[in-house]
Amino acid sequence: MGYTFNRQKPLGKYIVDFYCKPLKLVIEVDGGYHEEEEQKIKDSDRQQVLEEIGLNFLRFTEKEVRKNIDSVLRVIESYILSHCEIGIK
Repeated sequence: MGYTFNRQKPLGKYIVDFYCKPLKLVIEVDGGYHEEEEQKIKDSDRQQVLEEIGLNFLRFTEKEVRKNIDSVLRVIESYILSHCEIGIK
């Protein structure tokens, strides 16, 4: 769709998995350790801080990405189409 995503992008004191500046979109791919309660709290706090500066999030599990990448890509495409005037750049 013509958008560039930076991988392992520093945003303030945080590093996100993927970031698209024109969309203000962060995509996180959560591995198994993200299921641990302490990590869930850290992830939630970090997401809240970044949302407060106007960023949007999509989260996927590592398993979703590995086993059903087509579905993940459809969710991202749907996000772009629903959050952009014409959905393409």
